[in-house]
Amino acid sequence: MKYKFISDSHTHSENSFDGKDSVVMLCDRALQLGLYSLTITDHCECHEYYQNHVRQDIEGSIRDTLKARGLYADRLRIYTGIELGQPTQNPQAAQEALSLADYDFVLGSLHNLKGEQDFYFLHYTPDNVKGLLDRYFVELLDLVKTDCFDSLAHITYPFRYIAAEPSLIINPAQYAEQMDTVLEALVRNGKALEVNSSGLRQKIGVTLPDEPIIRRFRELGGRYVTVGSDAHRWGDIGAGIEETFRLLQRCGFTHFTVYHKRTPDLLPI
Repeated sequence: MKYKFISDSHTHSENSFDGKDSVVMLCDRALQLGLYSLTITDHCECHEYYQNHVRQDIEGSIRDTLKARGLYADRLRIYTGIELGQPTQNPQAAQEALSLADYDFVLGSLHNLKGEQDFYFLHYTPDNVKGLLDRYFVELLDLVKTDCFDSLAHITYPFRYIAAEPSLIINPAQYAEQMDTVLEALVRNGKALEVNSSGLRQKIGVTLPDEPIIRRFRELGGRYVTVGSDAHRWGDIGAGIEETFRLLQRCGFTHFTVYHKRTPDLLPI
């Protein structure tokens, strides 16, 4: 590997409803690849927290991550994380989930609008896309105004699925003002922007967000960027991270961020 400090800060184990493999399998893969660090960020969908065994899954993720940390001591830095989905839709659940562990890292994400299914399941048409995205940016800004997370995950999450509709073409410039408002709030609150490499292995074909938004974040004074594969199986651990590092360098970043005990640690790319 060309880069010394390759780290994957967005991964899911079998403790996520859509995860496939154990924490140990994810760590084995990270070790094989020579990663510097791995953060386990299993799902906490706050709007479903009191259903579907969400709390039990989070507790399982914490337990498995702490065990793995002992097993891989001195070989791999393993951090305890959580992907806190839709925290503004159930603030009580979000606070309870955050009280379950002394997390190293909290990703904030918005997978669905209030009262709607995950963007993955929605059907997109020329008539509904603009309304859905307008609502998305309003709710995303509400999330960013909270202090419950460290890095904002896959800021262009809906675009990943809209891109799968062959009849739909989204012009990102149409949402530049809303995007700037969210990015400015991240900078003002000292939060990180995640660059999620999962789009590189999906139809959208770019990171989430892509280069123009990353450049804009830096122009606005953004300092912290985290990098994650969003792996849901062992084979995707670290996928696209090196390409993402090259992208960050093109955008003018010389460092990326890994969180330890909720504190940003800037590492050279």
